[in-house]
Amino acid sequence: MQGGEAANNSDLEQQLSLLKQELRQAQSMAALGQLASTTTHEFNNVLMTILNYAKLGLRHADEPTRTKALQKILSAGERASKITNSVLGLARNRGNDPAPTDLAELMEETLVLLERELAKYRVTVERDFADAPPAMVVGNQIQQVLLNLLTNARQAMPNGGQVVLSLSHEPASNLVELTVRDTGAGIPADLLPRIFERGFSTKTGPDQSGKGGAGLGLAACREIVETHGGRIRVASTEGRGTAFTLKLPIASEADLNPSSQPVVALGVR
Repeated sequence: MQGGEAANNSDLEQQLSLLKQELRQAQSMAALGQLASTTTHEFNNVLMTILNYAKLGLRHADEPTRTKALQKILSAGERASKITNSVLGLARNRGNDPAPTDLAELMEETLVLLERELAKYRVTVERDFADAPPAMVVGNQIQQVLLNLLTNARQAMPNGGQVVLSLSHEPASNLVELTVRDTGAGIPADLLPRIFERGFSTKTGPDQSGKGGAGLGLAACREIVETHGGRIRVASTEGRGTAFTLKLPIASEADLNPSSQPVVALGVR
């Protein structure tokens, strides 16, 4: 009987491991889908700016109007280049295997994709980045977490506010600490213990931008962070704001310099 129970437990563990792997793959696909949606929207805005000012320049022959049109087209083109670089940065780590990742760079790439939305809702961003080593993470999955947290922060400040992004290093624990803090409405103390539960949400439904209310975002965030061997914590005060802190493992020297590892030659006797 004991042998049968051990076999059953082993089968259950294998099934659970497989389900978790499938969940991570689904989360990765969700991250790419959300990124594609956001990027397409941003590119469409840039393209409309270029087209409209190109038409303006063609309609008017006077030098001041054409100069203004060219300046606007140049500015839109530069923004399109930033968006492209952000997507290419993510594409460097699209797989399911962790790789050394500059979290400050990843945050900047994420902000490019949300820049217009944050500005629309009068949300300013402050950066407080200390020197920190690369984290050993899957870039697109951590970017999904950042997109979730930044979107939640924006929704918590419908009348505008501030997001503070901070990055620091804990040498004693070999962790990189990343915090997303907002000055929004905050979360009631009685709801705070439940926010990472799957299916639970403090929102009544999507806002005017069509985002929010699914109740899946923070549960997925915790799953992603814990899969990396990290932790996610929240602190919130009603009327004063919320802070989410991610603690993620740093990349080792072997991860940063794989070519420096000794190669063992196998000989034939």
